[in-house]
Amino acid sequence: MAELFFNPLDPSYMADPHPHLGEMRDKMAVQQTLAGPWALFRYDDCFRLLRDTTLSVDVLKADERSRDRDRLIAELGLQDEVREDRSMLNVDPPDHTRLRRLVSKAFTPRVIEALRPRVQELVDEALDGLQTNGGGDVVDALAFPLPFDVISEMLGMPDADKVLIRDWSAAVVKTLDPVLSEDDLRTAIEASNNLRKHTKEVIEWKRSNPADDLLTALINAEEDGDRLTTEELGDQVNLLFVAGHETTVNLIGTGIYELLLNPEQLEAWRNDESMTANAVEELLRFVSPVQFSRRVTTTEVVYGDITIPNASFVLAGLASANRDPDFWGPTASELDLTRANASQHISFGSGAHYCLGASLAKLEAQVAIGSFVRRFPDAAVNRIEWNGRINLRGLDVLEVSL
Repeated sequence: MAELFFNPLDPSYMADPHPHLGEMRDKMAVQQTLAGPWALFRYDDCFRLLRDTTLSVDVLKADERSRDRDRLIAELGLQDEVREDRSMLNVDPPDHTRLRRLVSKAFTPRVIEALRPRVQELVDEALDGLQTNGGGDVVDALAFPLPFDVISEMLGMPDADKVLIRDWSAAVVKTLDPVLSEDDLRTAIEASNNLRKHTKEVIEWKRSNPADDLLTALINAEEDGDRLTTEELGDQVNLLFVAGHETTVNLIGTGIYELLLNPEQLEAWRNDESMTANAVEELLRFVSPVQFSRRVTTTEVVYGDITIPNASFVLAGLASANRDPDFWGPTASELDLTRANASQHISFGSGAHYCLGASLAKLEAQVAIGSFVRRFPDAAVNRIEWNGRINLRGLDVLEVSL
């Protein structure tokens, strides 16, 4: 019998990765993938990896750096412009601690909750448009513009070409996939450089046009004599901007899709608005807007009877862990908006690198999905298109009739 390995390039994987993930979880829960990185598929292993303080998120500490990336950067003539991203997503303490402290004041529960009226206003405008047209593409009308507009307003970004920035962002996050073609890598390098240039221009504009917004606060941020360098500032803004909308698009779009496939769950939520918070936690578990999270070993680590070498990339299979029946029980593969422990999902990671924007994503999903559920009781799916990404898996198109 042929040996089993994780294969996200299988034609059936994008439509539904969970049968394959379940097979990995059952038969090869700890493995070195054919692409090189190691991967974990069980909840307990993934949870342990995410909270292991001996591990790193710094790609510079891994043995397997991308020679293709360095070659393509040289071919594109960008050696003097492209550098490693040093946002808080990619650095360890104490730098991570310092950067997160300077940014986190804008993401306190009080600050996020204060955004609810504005989020509701944006959602109502989007749903008005869908209602006027008798339906349409939920991703284009709601799931993408809502988080994009919210994070843009939080940062105080000037009006810009949404489509262009959306394309750049989509190309950049494609590099988070465990398997990447040379064409995708080339596109991502160019997109990252364009996004970095755009952000630099925005920062310079904001220095001359300060306001009561997050970007101005970051420019002026100082704590115990500490300030963000120009490069750090640009990297944090890029991270907040890209991460602030990319994953929430998937949560809202795919969340609504899964609810439309489970009408009894949708009906239960429609009839009981008190379910909203737990419903979004369960959708986060079920949908897993981010499917994998990466760490780098700084010494040998052992999982079961398998030793992972030092300086190795290790992927925590968040989507697999979020449906592991050994943790969630026999209903792990079912959507249950009343699930008592739904909030124990690891869709936002865990430990020191737990997603800073988790509260914002939950708020946006509560308002967007909850409002859609209550407003359109007869909504039906006409057509879908998946976005083709392995890690930030979601829908590019969710066409509905109302």
